Amino acid sequence: MTAALYQPGSDFRWPAEWEPMVAIWLAWPHNLQTWPGRFPHIPQAFTRFIRQVAEVLPVELLVPPHAATIAACYLKNVGNVTTHDCPTNDCWIRDYGPTFVQAIHTGKIHGIDWRYNCWGGKYPPWDDDAAAAAKICGWAGVDAVSSPLTVEGGALEGDGQGRLLTTRSCLVTDSRNPGWNQNDIARELHRCLGATEILWLDEGGLDGDDTDGHIDQIARFIDPMNVVVAASTEPGDPSYAALQRNLDQLQIWGRQTEPSVQVHALPCPPPRWIDGQRVPESYCNFLFLGDQAVLVPQFRNPATDRVAVSMLRNLLPRTEVIGVDAADLAWGLGALHCASQQQPQPITDTLQS
Repeated sequence: MTAALYQPGSDFRWPAEWEPMVAIWLAWPHNLQTWPGRFPHIPQAFTRFIRQVAEVLPVELLVPPHAATIAACYLKNVGNVTTHDCPTNDCWIRDYGPTFVQAIHTGKIHGIDWRYNCWGGKYPPWDDDAAAAAKICGWAGVDAVSSPLTVEGGALEGDGQGRLLTTRSCLVTDSRNPGWNQNDIARELHRCLGATEILWLDEGGLDGDDTDGHIDQIARFIDPMNVVVAASTEPGDPSYAALQRNLDQLQIWGRQTEPSVQVHALPCPPPRWIDGQRVPESYCNFLFLGDQAVLVPQFRNPATDRVAVSMLRNLLPRTEVIGVDAADLAWGLGALHCASQQQPQPITDTLQS
């Protein structure tokens, strides 16, 4: 069994993504190297994404000074967006932004400011991104809690009740956390997120993924009793065997954990390459807009796009499920969840709503 259990006792609880939210944090894309040769498509694609989010929740948008003019031009007709002057290296705010948690005794929101080194030092520089979490906490009006653990937000998936999914390949590595063993990391996740049960998936992620296996491309809770997991339907796909083993491991865990969890295979689109680079596309990279809607990435493959939206609508009958074109964004090796970070409501606000 690969789930580790810890007794309750943390000061914090990490709310599930389907709980009420205050806002969604995004970061304006500007790094040409993230989308080599295809960046001209990105500002318009990202604007469509911002507009879709802003129709449901307020958007808090980081904009580096050198991109302020172009961002303002694209956003001139988009409402419900507040911009913040903030240097960044890239737009993947899920990974370097704070993880917002609720304090158990006060109900107040705090932001966990993890250490960040750009997926194990892959793409320097990353100093602006590493400094962003503390600034975001200031703009959000919440206290920042520093952690010595190096972890990206896309490597963490929780159910709001203490259960956490992650991968060893993203945390128990010398490129991120030299000198830390799995138990050390688990204790820090317990301290910061209130994690009482952790399932460490053994396999990596999608072929072409440069994160070493972020869980938000592999498996996601949609409620405390249901998880969707990326699956390949093509045996020749290099991801096929690893994704199947992830599915098997999750199904075993789902029968053993309490309450039990149903695991649903969510088929990936067929493999796509651009200039010889596999684009890691997964419908698991959806974005909950609190308890109001879910945005599901679409990759311009009509058959699998429809299946993903239909499956999530069946599993979430009380939630609006909206398909959002992410084919251009995915060329940067991420999608909707990677490019966003949610800020939950304080408990007192939740009780009043």
